[in-house]
Amino acid sequence: MRIEPVLDPLSGRRILVGISGSIAAVKLPLVVSALVQRGAEVRCVLTPSAARLVSAEALACLSRHRCYLDADQWSHQAPRPLHVELAEWAELVLMAPLSASSLARWVHGLADTLLASTLLACEAPVLVAAAMNTSMWGAPAVQANWQQLQGWPRLLPLGPAAGLLACDRRGDGRMAEPELQLLALESLALQGWRRDWQGRRLLVSAGPTREPLDPARCITNPSTGRMGVLLAQAARLRGAEVELVHGPLNVPASWLEGLHCHPASTAAAMEQALMAAQSRADAIAMAAAVADHRRAQPLPHKLTKAELEQALQQGWETVPDLLAALVRARPAGQPILGFAAQSGDVLSEARAKWRRKGCDLLFANPIDQPGAGFAAAGNEGWLLGPGEALEHLEPMGKLALAHRLLTALGGLLRPPGDGRPQPHPPVEDP
Repeated sequence: MRIEPVLDPLSGRRILVGISGSIAAVKLPLVVSALVQRGAEVRCVLTPSAARLVSAEALACLSRHRCYLDADQWSHQAPRPLHVELAEWAELVLMAPLSASSLARWVHGLADTLLASTLLACEAPVLVAAAMNTSMWGAPAVQANWQQLQGWPRLLPLGPAAGLLACDRRGDGRMAEPELQLLALESLALQGWRRDWQGRRLLVSAGPTREPLDPARCITNPSTGRMGVLLAQAARLRGAEVELVHGPLNVPASWLEGLHCHPASTAAAMEQALMAAQSRADAIAMAAAVADHRRAQPLPHKLTKAELEQALQQGWETVPDLLAALVRARPAGQPILGFAAQSGDVLSEARAKWRRKGCDLLFANPIDQPGAGFAAAGNEGWLLGPGEALEHLEPMGKLALAHRLLTALGGLLRPPGDGRPQPHPPVEDP
């Protein structure tokens, strides 16, 4: 099986970037540059306040196109209004940062700036990343406007995260980081603004485990956790509340924003966290690469080379099968997706594993092919389902694959209110 290069969902897309007056606007040149490098066509619109914080000349240079200001909105030389031209040109819109003023204009239908007029005229999907001072964000008027905005069609909202703000406050209000904005834009390009996981809870495992041999050595694998984290974020962007149990990760830190994260470096810690969270979940996706063996008792001191050779011959035990344990313990109606990273005859091994584990869905992928498996940006494989149904998933990016798997897993969910405990108990972040 040969893995072909996968197409970037943002390549060739016409993306309008609207920037309003928040100090977080200084991060948007990074987003514009990244979009152009990924092959997108980009146009930028600045509000008067934003133009005092970020250079229109810099945005024009980075986007390879002129940057639009309020003064450009009306011209006797233009046959059509500029805000209509931009609204019809855009396939996707990024509104970041969204300030309190721009939020109020949008929600209440005010068209007193070029950007406000363009947003009202636009029918393309919009990604919104809010940013403002903590007290401003918590103000009742702002929260009422934000809640109203979230109910609109064609809109994917990214609420602000907690952190240190430009005003030296710590709290909610920090704009989603550029890496997360790009991920959400890619999701919008792939899946639109679907909220089919709204009101659901998904439990996801991701990353490798590290089983200590001595204080200096461990047994692990090359998993970065990318697939599991993308599954978690894709579900969150589709409306789910997500708990992520993860080993050591090698992904952008911003990809964890909005998730309830439970770090667990060993198989024993991961098992404990998963079992504690299982009763809160409507569905489970087990993407973690858990070690198969571990030391029954890790050595308390660093071994010499001679001691290491002896230690590798004895004192090992099999790690319990976490996926099978979750299947045995699950409540009625909780679908579970498993993963099988295989080499050689992937499909035969996957069928045997699917029967042995008892999970509802199993995605099997090759790890011995270029461009697939651990640390790769893309993947392909086979999805096994009820009745041994088999679907080949062609080469695609891992976010696209995450959405395909979520759609399949969501198809096995019970309708809300048919016997599962409601509401779910609250999730407490560690």
